[in-house]
Amino acid sequence: MQKFTKSLSQAVLLLIALVSLSASEVFAQTTTISGQVTEAITKETLVGVNIVVKGKVIGTISDLDGNFTLRVNQDPPLTLIFSMVGFTSQEVEITDSNVSNLQVALKESTILGQEIVVSASRVEESVLQSPVTIERMDIISIREAPQANFYDALNNMKGVEMSTQSLTFKSFNTRGFNANGNVRTVQLIDGMDNQAPGLNFSVGNIAGISELDLEYLELLPGASSALYGPNAINGILLMNSKNPFQYQGFSAQLKTGIMDEGQRSNPTTGFYDFAARYATSFSNKVALKVNVNYLRADDWQANDFRDQSLLNGSTIETGTRTNNPGFNGVNSYGDETAVDISQFAPAGVIPTGTFVSRTGYLERDVADYNTESLKLNAALHWRINDRVEAIIQGNYGAGTTVYTGADRYSITGFNIGQYKAELRGANWFLRAYTTQERSGDSYAVGIAAQGINEAWKPSFDRNNLAGSWFPQYTSVFAQAIGSGADPATAHAQARAFADQGRFEPGSAQFNQALADVRSRPIPGNSQGVGARFVDKTNLYHLEGSYTFEDIKFAEFVVGANYRNFQLNSEGTLFALTDDGEEFNIREYGGYAQGSKKLIDDKLKLTASVRYDKNENFDGQWSPRVSAVYTANKVHNFRLSYQTGFRIPTTQDQYIDLLTPQARLIGGLPLFRERYNFNGNPPYSLATVSNFGAGVAGLLQPTVNPAVLQGAIAAATSIVTQQVQAGQIPPAQAPAAIAALVPQLVPVVAAEANLDKLEPFEFSKFQPEIVKSYEFGYKGLLFNNKLLVDGYYYFNRFENFIGGQILVQDASAAGEAGPNAITGLNLIGVGPGGRNIFSMPVNRKEIINTYGWALGLDYQLPKGYTIGGNVSYNNLGNIDELDGFQPAFNTPEYRTNLTFANRNINNKNIGFALAWRWQDEFVWQSSFVAPAVSTRSLSVMPAFSTLDAQVSYKVKSIKSIIKVGGSNLFNSGGYRQAWGNPTVGTMYFVSITFDEFLN
Repeated sequence: MQKFTKSLSQAVLLLIALVSLSASEVFAQTTTISGQVTEAITKETLVGVNIVVKGKVIGTISDLDGNFTLRVNQDPPLTLIFSMVGFTSQEVEITDSNVSNLQVALKESTILGQEIVVSASRVEESVLQSPVTIERMDIISIREAPQANFYDALNNMKGVEMSTQSLTFKSFNTRGFNANGNVRTVQLIDGMDNQAPGLNFSVGNIAGISELDLEYLELLPGASSALYGPNAINGILLMNSKNPFQYQGFSAQLKTGIMDEGQRSNPTTGFYDFAARYATSFSNKVALKVNVNYLRADDWQANDFRDQSLLNGSTIETGTRTNNPGFNGVNSYGDETAVDISQFAPAGVIPTGTFVSRTGYLERDVADYNTESLKLNAALHWRINDRVEAIIQGNYGAGTTVYTGADRYSITGFNIGQYKAELRGANWFLRAYTTQERSGDSYAVGIAAQGINEAWKPSFDRNNLAGSWFPQYTSVFAQAIGSGADPATAHAQARAFADQGRFEPGSAQFNQALADVRSRPIPGNSQGVGARFVDKTNLYHLEGSYTFEDIKFAEFVVGANYRNFQLNSEGTLFALTDDGEEFNIREYGGYAQGSKKLIDDKLKLTASVRYDKNENFDGQWSPRVSAVYTANKVHNFRLSYQTGFRIPTTQDQYIDLLTPQARLIGGLPLFRERYNFNGNPPYSLATVSNFGAGVAGLLQPTVNPAVLQGAIAAATSIVTQQVQAGQIPPAQAPAAIAALVPQLVPVVAAEANLDKLEPFEFSKFQPEIVKSYEFGYKGLLFNNKLLVDGYYYFNRFENFIGGQILVQDASAAGEAGPNAITGLNLIGVGPGGRNIFSMPVNRKEIINTYGWALGLDYQLPKGYTIGGNVSYNNLGNIDELDGFQPAFNTPEYRTNLTFANRNINNKNIGFALAWRWQDEFVWQSSFVAPAVSTRSLSVMPAFSTLDAQVSYKVKSIKSIIKVGGSNLFNSGGYRQAWGNPTVGTMYFVSITFDEFLN
């Protein structure tokens, strides 16, 4: 923090110097320019037209009568730029003869692909000549989207996929490796990284931006680290809010409707969404804006109750609690851990490998589905002079939602504040901001269900075996089998007995147990299991950029940044230092870029390089080179090479969290020491599974004769020694041997397979790197009616970071290396138990992915437009990865079709239709049970949706009424990731008032 404060102080001094250097123009002659802006064809006045001086930050807007007045500290000549979304921008040269009563007529934009973008190169350029592909939404496309909100409308972009974890928490992705809480994409709002710093990913738009305040968004698919730094490895989404100088007045939106999905507790429920914005300026020097956005709804529910245990002969589709006593439902919790109950019975009474799990609770019983989202924003803009604008801004978001990680997490009372101070000139900026994350009363749903079970009756208490669930179950099961009952009947009787008095969902006992476990931090205390996680991590960030205007032969831009993560989970999520404190993580980086036009400006070459350093890892260089060639002013061909990288997240580095399925630990070397991996080596899940399969092969369906003979020989030897030592009378020797043989059978089978147990070999933990090659084309054909945009990419990933499941013998015997007892402990049937860890590691394999996308947009007569896009993504060398599953999590094919008209026959009526389809694919993550994940059985089915809206502009009240629906005609709903909720149909109606609506 001291280093950040020192850096901030130095930045402030630099800002003062920059402002002082640019303040000389305050003493120049003041020129007053006035006039009116109209629509070229209808001659109607246009309100809210943005008018700025070229090369400066000074500007104004046209008022409710289309009039404007602008005072500039500069003598003519100068240039004014008139712009408005939906109209072609116009530059007007101002001389002494036209400073007053200036008449400007703007033409409605009817040509595709005319947008000016900044995100691709950090300098202004035509979207057609961008060195990389860009997807864009402006005010009009946001307003006309056939979805309930703009974030859902990201689905319409080519190559974009979503993972819906709840109504308000969605993660976008491009080009493979999709994830819940995607750490391979970056989301910026007004230049601020919108990630939750303790999680290292953006929580959808929960703490994001209000639709009323969103001016435009730009999405860059693929690697973007060369200009935007770490983690922009799969793409970056930039959202810019409306400047209060340019967008003034009062606007408000009221949206309501119903959500319908047949499997929810209450299939049909309402939702309510309200937003308001007010902005005003004072003498073109100071402007202020405030925003509020509040949403409330009953969330989509996760209701996949298939069996992912794969125990006792069950499959995902056929397993039920009735036919599989080890049942583990995808969205039922408390039933994750299955125990071999033969260990609680005398030898030989219950066959080894009889796995039973506790009775679980459904997610709807434990999670908080009362979704809320509150977004507040305020910003003060001060034009210090014509060339420098100062901004102080605060964004605050709070809400309740559900997120899928290693567990399902009920994010209750979660909030994020982002606070920024910025100085901006026409060709530079300096920005400092902080992100303050607070987890509120959030808790892990799976752990909570486990805690409720333990609060009612412990699974196993050595001091109270008679009152423990598994011993009770085992006793009744053994008695039933001994009385001649078949196994299914015996299991049913045992569960019914052990579950007597179980807390029923909704009962006072259940609610109190849930409240208690939610109140205790993970992993709990002497009072019981704890499910609440605490995250109060802060991020401090400082950055600046400068574009050289005085260099004429080429364009050059440089920039740098520094950031500091201050971890704070109160010991619930992150590891502690030896002093009992949590860690800080410091990073810094810088970049430089140059671009040059050649061959009569037909060829544009751009090269950039960036260096970044995290204190826990080696520095990373990220170069990018690109070439764009424009032929006949119509065809634009682009070729680029760039690298991107992902620094392991704060959790990848320092997490230390016990979940029902595994202990999640960071990949840094300190954890190998903390959990004695050197003295008691862990084994990969694949190795343990291979060993277990070998053991099972010797025991099932019948015991291998050689194993049985080995067990008899070993038992005979042991008993003989006991007889010789006088411990057993000779007459009892046969009975002792008979009793000992069943215990030794698995030991002999384990000894026969010890060669399959190889300790896991650790390597240096490093950032993940991608080398990306892309060829693209963008052009306007058929008299500017058809816009074609396509690309092909090839990515080569090195040091790929993936999750690794490790199994460690929980007994001291493991320190001696693999032996029979160690092996049995590792597969969960030994007496000493096992520890299961999940940690990030760098894979040695090179991972190659490739894909392409093609988008077509055609402008039909009378304002109708039709468009479509298709994308293809493929994990190219999956057969070379030696069984490693890198969680590609992406359908091969994905397509969209759109048809729209924003103003039919100039009757103020518009409509839009959007249909999308995606192929089936395999989803892999830490939430998927290992048995399912390693066999690639977690298939997400293909699905299609149809979204539609009809809008009517009521000019007399400056409002737009919009009626629409999403996922129409899909009665079964769809899921986008394993364990996520089923998304049903939404019907909505909204009315939007805008004081400056044309």
